Amino acid sequence: MQDHAQAAVIDHGTSTPVISAKSLDLTFQTNDGPVHALSGIDLDIGKGEFVSFIGPSGCGKTTFLRCVAALETPTGGSLTVNGMSPDESRKARAYGYVFQAAGLYPWRTIEKNIALPLEIMGYSKAEQAERIVRVLDLVELSNFGKKYPWQLSGGMQQRASIARALAFDADILLMDEPFGALDEIVRDHLNEQLLALWARTDKTIGFVTHSIPEAVYLSTKIVVMSPRPGRITDIIDSPLPKERPLDIRDTPEFLAVAHRVREGLRAGHAYDD
Repeated sequence: MQDHAQAAVIDHGTSTPVISAKSLDLTFQTNDGPVHALSGIDLDIGKGEFVSFIGPSGCGKTTFLRCVAALETPTGGSLTVNGMSPDESRKARAYGYVFQAAGLYPWRTIEKNIALPLEIMGYSKAEQAERIVRVLDLVELSNFGKKYPWQLSGGMQQRASIARALAFDADILLMDEPFGALDEIVRDHLNEQLLALWARTDKTIGFVTHSIPEAVYLSTKIVVMSPRPGRITDIIDSPLPKERPLDIRDTPEFLAVAHRVREGLRAGHAYDD
């Protein structure tokens, strides 16, 4: 089904992609022998796109995000971020990264957690304060800056983690299954908030998920991946409008995209475990 992927890339347009992978491979060397984590990944992500990566555990979703963030080094092919190598892009502070766990320091207030990357980057106290106020407002936590992480719910902690990733105003936001541990009601609410934040900031977002409804609801493009060695089985350009109330999930258009995602997972033998 790689022809779907090629069509999606070609149809995207002629502008320079923000993230571009060509024949990307990654093999880990382990004591038990080589592990082929990614194989032949061809993908272009344009500015302002919301791209979700979905597939079974071990299919390379997170590994690809970590390659973009220069946390892993590919062993074949090419990968550019804003026209630079991932390492150059990291040094240029091109992206913020939100992990599965919020990763907030319990001895720091929410404000101080958000300030940490700004302190490391050498921003002045005044600039730190201005940015903290702005990003707390973006994630609707304006009244919680003086609180400690243990005083916030899991969903609020994840919003604080997103605020920290946004604090230095990177153009790219990489999110590794940030809502996976939350209950469905909280997850739905945060999905709505994330779409609203994306609409306000026009960030380019790469988002890892195991949830088909979440991938379809959030994305302008859905990348369906197969088990190891991680390959792309389909790339789906969403026909859904940018404005998406939660009840759009009951529409025929939404269900049709969800069905295609399931077919892509089946094509990659996602259920052979």
